[in-house]
Amino acid sequence: MKSAFLAFSLLLAPVLAAQTTLPAGTVLPVRLDTGLNARHLKSGQPVRATVMQNIPGTAIHRGARVLGEVVAASPTRLEVRFDTLDLHGRRIPLKTNLRAIASMVEVEEAQDPEGGPDRGTPPVWYTTQQVGGEQVYRGGGPVASGLDVVGVPTPYGVRGALRSNGPCRGAIAGNTQQQALWIFSTNACGAYGFEDLTVEHYGRTSPEGDIALVSKSGRLHIRSGSGLLLRVQGS
Repeated sequence: MKSAFLAFSLLLAPVLAAQTTLPAGTVLPVRLDTGLNARHLKSGQPVRATVMQNIPGTAIHRGARVLGEVVAASPTRLEVRFDTLDLHGRRIPLKTNLRAIASMVEVEEAQDPEGGPDRGTPPVWYTTQQVGGEQVYRGGGPVASGLDVVGVPTPYGVRGALRSNGPCRGAIAGNTQQQALWIFSTNACGAYGFEDLTVEHYGRTSPEGDIALVSKSGRLHIRSGSGLLLRVQGS
């Protein structure tokens, strides 16, 4: 077992060494590990999230960590940035922006089969609905938006090419490959499942990388387990 692990490590080492940057437009679907209650946060506090699906064309696998920090916080407004990828102990600087954010409840519902769990149906055959509305037909089916095929199911998520929607763009910097989207639709954009939360700043324009969320009610609380669709910043 030890010799097999050593051989794997030796094979992986050159890949990790080369993975010092990520192509612009690369999507990182992450689950928030740090609860964010704006009333109790201060500038500089660390924020952590976990990558939930292998990222195509990279050495990033499910379970890698994305690290960040609180930029500013008040009861009605929260500003955060995610700027580091922890890849097998190596720290890779990033500049990311936000595509979509989903509450913990939305994340859980997107992984449950439509109509509720059925003991006779294994998860690999589930039909589920993504955050944003697209259908996932596992067990050999596609990811579909109505009658249009927009992606393919994969272990722990789906792959699809991002589509433009409101302030969210489609492909950028010539990066047209299918991206890992986990529980999000190809056109997911903005906030889902929160009573009173909007995205004030996605981080794509100045100040680049800074994501600002606002709540008029003053109850800005994003629970751990919530999902974020981050995107590596391009020019």
